[in-house]
Amino acid sequence: MAGLFLGIDIGTGGIRACAIDARGDILGFASTSLPPPQQDGDAVDQDPELWWRAATAAIRRLGESVDLSGVERITVDGTSGTLLLIDAAGKPRSPGLMYNDARAARQAAHIAEIAPAESGAHGRSSALAKLLHLLEQQGREGVHHAVHQADWIAGRLSARHGVSDENNALKLGYDPVARTWPDWIDELGVPREVLPQVLVPGTSFAEIDPEIARMLSLPRSARIAAGTTDGVAAFIATQADQPGDAVTSLGTTLVVKLLATQPIFAADQGVYSHRLGERWLAGGASNTGGAALLMHFTPEQMEHLTARLKPEEPTGLDYYPLPKPGERFPVADPTLAARIEPRPAEDDRFFQGLLEGIAAVEALAYRRLALLGAPPLRRVISIGGGAKNAPWTAIRHRILGVPVTVAEQTEASYGAALLALHGGPP
Repeated sequence: MAGLFLGIDIGTGGIRACAIDARGDILGFASTSLPPPQQDGDAVDQDPELWWRAATAAIRRLGESVDLSGVERITVDGTSGTLLLIDAAGKPRSPGLMYNDARAARQAAHIAEIAPAESGAHGRSSALAKLLHLLEQQGREGVHHAVHQADWIAGRLSARHGVSDENNALKLGYDPVARTWPDWIDELGVPREVLPQVLVPGTSFAEIDPEIARMLSLPRSARIAAGTTDGVAAFIATQADQPGDAVTSLGTTLVVKLLATQPIFAADQGVYSHRLGERWLAGGASNTGGAALLMHFTPEQMEHLTARLKPEEPTGLDYYPLPKPGERFPVADPTLAARIEPRPAEDDRFFQGLLEGIAAVEALAYRRLALLGAPPLRRVISIGGGAKNAPWTAIRHRILGVPVTVAEQTEASYGAALLALHGGPP
């Protein structure tokens, strides 16, 4: 079948492959699970070879239901901030330090002294902090490139290593506005030669390795394109495409992302922007969300109470639900306590008050982005487990004051496939 495009999503629990045709229609999905990363305190890592074996298994599995002989381009997304060191041939010289690895506290403090506030390289789990840690621990011997999870899989597919994209490179210190590695990185002692070449997501950079093509029953003419992060791929999957279009993820936490015409940075609130061609994806994350709800109700109780919600009748309760003290965005306060009183006697009213409180935080988050320069909110597309709750969607529509819909497709692998199809951000 001609005119196919393949997206590979490297997730925490598994790898998913998606094939689409030239119209963007989904032809099939396939997945392979991954074992949990190894964790020792703040250290969280994984053997990169597990990613490769799972990725090839997912592609083979997809090939059982979809004829992949017409694949034209392949794009890979991966977890943001996951980093490893490799040699010139692409062989790992370190474990893959996962996105939530936070062992590099001292290196993060050093970065904070030098990097500008708007850089995405701040924080103990940033890719740059991980790079400094790895170089200090094992030196440069045998190290040719520092690459992200998606970069490495794309490198294995193409036999061309050391190529990244503007989204993954953000937390490694790349300047997406100037589209270059900044001068301040030199002050940290980072060898420039280990930094990857950075391309616009979706940019084709190499043909597939002939041996890999044979092994996976893919055409030798297939091209490998620069990828993106899993979060950006999931946004692309919703097909939000106009400034003011937003995607809210209602998961364990509340994550908001809004398509903007200019970059927005507020490091003290965890707000940063991924470049999407000539537009920007600005976003931030709150600690409210599903984890806060689980402090009071089980999933089964919430499902039962949902049938008794009255979205058109506001409770008047002014809640700010949090699972524990501390908030990042839209209120930057590490000591902020949950506000969940007074508690009414009726569980359904209390539950509705909590949902209204999370919706109010969501509305405040979008207002904060607007104050920072984002365009007016146009519509909100919902993803995550909470998106399935229809009464909550109605509550959020009332509080947000714009159309609120549920995404038809949220698979990051589908977003990666769309990136391969379009050859760049939509």
